[in-house]
Amino acid sequence: MNVFIEPIGKLINEFTKLPGVGAKTAQRYAYKVINMSEEEAAEFAESILNAKKKVRYCKICGNFTDKDVCDICSVRDSSVICVVKEPKDVLAMEKAHEFNGVYHVLHGTISPMDGIGPNDIRIKELLSRVSGKTVKEVIMATNPDVEGEATAMYISSLLKPLGIKVSRLAHGIPMGSELEYADEVTISRALIDRKEI
Repeated sequence: MNVFIEPIGKLINEFTKLPGVGAKTAQRYAYKVINMSEEEAAEFAESILNAKKKVRYCKICGNFTDKDVCDICSVRDSSVICVVKEPKDVLAMEKAHEFNGVYHVLHGTISPMDGIGPNDIRIKELLSRVSGKTVKEVIMATNPDVEGEATAMYISSLLKPLGIKVSRLAHGIPMGSELEYADEVTISRALIDRKEI
């Protein structure tokens, strides 16, 4: 026998699809939604649908935006590009208030164990951005784990022959951790202490 009536069970099931949301948390979220007023629930649902309809990737950097070109690419110094794994890493870097260049979001890292190779992430787009442009430096800000390091070294090997300075965030960020969970001070220190690779 199912403990939950069908509409509640379905709602709980949908919440468990979110990362980091287990059964108990999903149950709390479902009860919260059920206890909302009709207007609050409609606003919540509309926010989800609105974000899904309007948010897309910047055609230059690959970060989330609601325009063709994001605000960062529109106004920042494009001679320094910071390469990150995912859009959430841009937000983490921005919290440090130390970087004034632009970003390039790879949407993944090289991981042969998971079947992800260089052609499966946005490396070609990065090479297009740096060719024939006035890019002075590319900062590799992928996570300091095996996949992040492999990706940084691979991209570095492609950019160095082009005469572009390639640096890596200093290891103020612990190995094996995720960039999005690092605090502003750690990210700031890592940016300041970056080293050429």
